[in-house]
Amino acid sequence: MNLEEKEISYTTTNSYATLNTLSDKTKNVWFVCHGMGYLSRYFLRYFEGLNKDENYIIAPQAQSKYYSTPKFKHVGASWLTKENTATETENVMRNFDAVLAAEALPENINLIVLGYSQGVSVATRFVARRKLSCAQLILHSGSIPKELKPEDFSFLKAKVTMIYGTEDEYLNDERIAYETNRAKELFKEHLHIIPFKGKHVVNVVLINKLV
Repeated sequence: MNLEEKEISYTTTNSYATLNTLSDKTKNVWFVCHGMGYLSRYFLRYFEGLNKDENYIIAPQAQSKYYSTPKFKHVGASWLTKENTATETENVMRNFDAVLAAEALPENINLIVLGYSQGVSVATRFVARRKLSCAQLILHSGSIPKELKPEDFSFLKAKVTMIYGTEDEYLNDERIAYETNRAKELFKEHLHIIPFKGKHVVNVVLINKLV
C-alpha cells in the first residue's frame, strides 16, 4: 500500500458572534476565545453583565465542530488538537485576522483579549504572533503553549491577568505551580494572578471586575 498524505489550500467560511453595539460610547472591545465544546454565540452569555453601552464583545468561532452528546443533539467546537497543530494554528490566526478586519475597530479602542480554557492557547498565540497591542490579556483556566517564549511578549505593555479555580478538576498543585511559573516567566511585572474557590467554570464575577 502506497499511502501518502498531501496538503491543499482553499477558501472557507466561518461565523463569529458579537454582543452589544460598537458606538461612540464604547470604551472597551473584548476579543474572547471560547473553550472546547462551546459555540461562540453561547459563550457570549458570560459577558452579558458588562455595561452594554461601554463594552462590545467579539467572539470568534472555532472551526472544528462536532456533536458533543451521544444523541447528536448538542454541537461543540474545538480550536486545535495534536493533529497537524502548526497548520491548524495558522488557520486559526487567519480566522482571527479576518474577524478583526471585518470589524474595522477604531485605533484608539481599549482592546481586551480573553481566552478561556482551550481558548488561552489561541489567544496567547494570536497576541504573540501578530504583536497585538491590547490593554488587557486575560488567561482564564487554560494552558499557555509551550513554544511561547518571553521575547514573544517583549512588546506587550498590557495588564495580564491569570485566573483559575482552586478546585478545577483539570488542575492539581503541580500543574498550578507549572502554569503560574510559566506566566511569571513570560509576563513578569505585568502579571496579576487571581485564584478563586471553584471548579473549571467561567468566573463571571471576576470578569465583570476587570474593567
